[in-house]
Amino acid sequence: MELQKVDGRKARGEKKRRAIVEATLRVIERDGVSGVTHRSVAREAGVPTTAPTYYFATLDDLLIATLLWSAEAMCDDVLKIIASGTAREIARSLATAVDTNRGRTLAEYELYLLAGRRPELKPAARRWLDLATEVARPADPVAFRAFLAAIDGLLMQGLIADVAPNEDELEPIVSFLIRGRDESTAAPREE
Repeated sequence: MELQKVDGRKARGEKKRRAIVEATLRVIERDGVSGVTHRSVAREAGVPTTAPTYYFATLDDLLIATLLWSAEAMCDDVLKIIASGTAREIARSLATAVDTNRGRTLAEYELYLLAGRRPELKPAARRWLDLATEVARPADPVAFRAFLAAIDGLLMQGLIADVAPNEDELEPIVSFLIRGRDESTAAPREE
């Protein structure tokens, strides 16, 4: 019976921890990284003001956890499409990322770019590249990394555009890029 109580506490703790991380991304969407404080995150998550510091001693710990969670979520939502989808599916996903989900995409890139200034965030920022490679298992990792860099570029361009590109505008570009992806993810030759 005691084991169930411990497991219940652990599950509640993980649920609260995840709520804090998700709230951090929402704060970044709304206010940018500079708006992230333990207090602003607690308010956004609807938890006591001491909860974020209980789970994340420093803001860097909180930002690292948010970057890692974001990378995992991106893998589930987007990377599978990018790794194996058609040009139309990828274009639709990119268009959604820079239009409907613009705030979240902007927040993720803001965290990603912050790692350029804060070395302790770099491993977490690179996590999505590792996940993408695990999902795609490319035969040519260099070509696949070039494909991912181009996707990053399209997303960045879409975020700074006056009007977000739609899937019809993105599809020809993605069709061009997808050739390199498909060649780099082809099944390895048997020797």
